[in-house]
Amino acid sequence: MDLTSGWTGETACALQAALRLSNEGFAEHLGIGVRTVAGWHQKPDLRPKSEMQQLLDTALEQASAQAKDRFAALTANSTEQDVRNELSGSVSGLVFQVGQHVGDTHVHQHFSSDTGSAERVSAVTEAERRLSADPNIGAALDWVDNRAGWEPGTARRKTAARLAELDASSLQDRGKRRGRVNQRDIAHALAEYYRDRPDTHGLYSARYGDHESATSILTSSDWLDLNAPLIASHDRLRASTAADAELSLDEEAASRAIDRLAETLTLGIRMVDMPLYRLLGVDFEGGRVGGSLGMTRFVEYALTMDLLEAELVDALTSGQVPEPGALSLRDRHLPDVASVLDMSGRLCSGGTLALCAFARPASPLRGEADYLLLVQERSGHVVNASRRLAVTPKGFHQPLTDVRADAQVGATLRREMEEELFGRDEIDNTVGDQRKADPMHPSRLSEPMRWLLDEPGRLRTECTGFGLNLVSGNFEFAGLIVVEDEEFWNRFGGQIEANWETANLRQYSSLDGEALADLVRDVAWSNEGLFALLQGLRRLANLGGERVDLPEIGWELR
Repeated sequence: MDLTSGWTGETACALQAALRLSNEGFAEHLGIGVRTVAGWHQKPDLRPKSEMQQLLDTALEQASAQAKDRFAALTANSTEQDVRNELSGSVSGLVFQVGQHVGDTHVHQHFSSDTGSAERVSAVTEAERRLSADPNIGAALDWVDNRAGWEPGTARRKTAARLAELDASSLQDRGKRRGRVNQRDIAHALAEYYRDRPDTHGLYSARYGDHESATSILTSSDWLDLNAPLIASHDRLRASTAADAELSLDEEAASRAIDRLAETLTLGIRMVDMPLYRLLGVDFEGGRVGGSLGMTRFVEYALTMDLLEAELVDALTSGQVPEPGALSLRDRHLPDVASVLDMSGRLCSGGTLALCAFARPASPLRGEADYLLLVQERSGHVVNASRRLAVTPKGFHQPLTDVRADAQVGATLRREMEEELFGRDEIDNTVGDQRKADPMHPSRLSEPMRWLLDEPGRLRTECTGFGLNLVSGNFEFAGLIVVEDEEFWNRFGGQIEANWETANLRQYSSLDGEALADLVRDVAWSNEGLFALLQGLRRLANLGGERVDLPEIGWELR
């Protein structure tokens, strides 16, 4: 370890991580202000003053041997043998057992001090670095402390302890098991859990040719076939900045939140504490999309409602019957259909997603003029619908910089088009901070999007349906995006490219009813994705004329 040139903000933060202290705890340990510690995180190249250098020297000298080893690994100056020694110190040279939560069961993985040690330490030290330095993880830890009624720093210590127990390969194996539970399995399980449904609402099911697709989308006849144009006169959701009532966590809910944070760190999944809209109510009178929105944070959603899907899937993989009384988180947050429909009385976050259709000219190689339809296979690095099929674009409904203006459903769809189809990284707030006053200002738009918005009528966006997804209680605004002018595809078709949220992008022709039938039957869909696909195809069949060759698509509620 070479500190002859002195401490920097980066190495000070590494010492904090090695000591496993929160910002408040590290400041107290050194006898300095919390703002000073926060400044080191913000400015890693900053060199503290001489008296601060001495305090850090003393803190390192007085640290335990294990903390010094962790510090050496974190500052990347340890040799491979140092890494092996660090792991050996962590397990005291003995075989130890890790309890990994899988629903209400435990899967145990054995490790020894000489098995995959360098890789293990590398993963653990990176996770510990994020635990200390990642402001989004810090926000999540503070939120858990607050909602569980714990002393500050408790969630950090519990997460650090859980990190030491987790193994990435075991979590990846669990992910593969979860992947075997398909869309139909989930839809059937939730239909049984919520079997008592009112006459006014039912689960969306649609018939494509001779195939029937059931989903977990709770909807009503008033919420379907809206065909509402997403323009200012019809896109009328209204947002309020009023603070939400605080949700409390009991011991089990807090423990599940800690599990989620530790697993997120171990697997390197992105978690960004961005603002989210929460839905308070909807109305669709007069062909308009209306209703009201409140505000919440992504952390609150990720550590509560978003855990319901994993709990359900783990129950199915273990052979457990997912009935009321058997799923503790679901029993707590969404015990019945009445609670699902009580949007204002619970945390109801969600998003928008749309089937995209681009007009293409006739081609001697491809055939007659048609629409190109895009479908994505979601990446394993996303929080929502991971490794599932979905239409594109798809995104959480959230503001960028203007809470009221961004409340429009169309605002999210246009933003997601820029991110997921046209490569605008700087408006993706899961990648970096948002510092632009107006990220969607015409002067900042990508060339394809600028062309689409230059003249009215080039970009057609409609809301085709609305529902509440029983998987996590999310609201889903399904849409259709149509570009009628063939010139767009000639000019910009080669520039369409998926972003990091997509593992693979598929294209289909609106004239290839057989391929689309196979697509509809694919069990890899997310429930909301299948809902948006079917509603989008149903509407496109009415709009597309000779560019479309599809069977009749009809829906029913069950």
